[in-house]
Amino acid sequence: DIVLLKYVGLNPVVVHGGGPQIGRVLEKMNIPSKFIGGMRVTDDVTMDVVQMVLVGKVNKEIVNLINQVGGKAIGLSGKDGCLIEAKKITFREEELADKPPEIIDLGHVGQVAKINKEILDLLNHEQFIPVIAPVGMGQGGETFNINADLVAGEIAGALKAKKLIFLTDVTGVLDRHHNLISSMTIKDGERLIRNKTVTGGMIPKIEAAIKAIKAGVEKAHIIDGRIPHAILLELFTTRGIGTEIVGE
Repeated sequence: DIVLLKYVGLNPVVVHGGGPQIGRVLEKMNIPSKFIGGMRVTDDVTMDVVQMVLVGKVNKEIVNLINQVGGKAIGLSGKDGCLIEAKKITFREEELADKPPEIIDLGHVGQVAKINKEILDLLNHEQFIPVIAPVGMGQGGETFNINADLVAGEIAGALKAKKLIFLTDVTGVLDRHHNLISSMTIKDGERLIRNKTVTGGMIPKIEAAIKAIKAGVEKAHIIDGRIPHAILLELFTTRGIGTEIVGE
């Protein structure tokens, strides 16, 4: 389906994660996984595994799959061409009322400082499909593990993409009664986060979508990637299959 999009004149850019695969490799190596606020605490050893799995395994598997069906995919990490400049992220854990919040060091967990899109413009122009692992580079050459949803949103914003599409394992954004919200605005999304209607992994997707739209992306979509041809159904049918997020 990604190759088809390229053939019909669209320029897909693929950003992937790999949390389950990282978890399995760490388990095999007897390296414990620790999460704080939904983010993996990433020390030096864990960062080596994250980079090995994301860049060396998952990325190349996706590249290979696209190339096998006639596409021209190129695998990148944020280090290639200085694509993703990153900075360290810290997590503030709220304490009791009479104590200040505790700042927790998550290790090599980062956030995007800047996207240098020149390499993506070049690849798109030459009809390649970029496949990007969410590993960024700090000012001092440090390596950072970054949430893939946030990376996708930042790249979409930098490219002024027409659409940002998140593939997940639920039908889309659900209301309090677990019904699908087929269309929502930025204000709707902010309200759903504020009143805790959405939780867990859906929060970074909605936050990334909102930021991307504010940066110039026309629409964002959160859809169930388990459905065959999910991207095509969302893009080329009237109603779509998941949740569409628009500016107004």
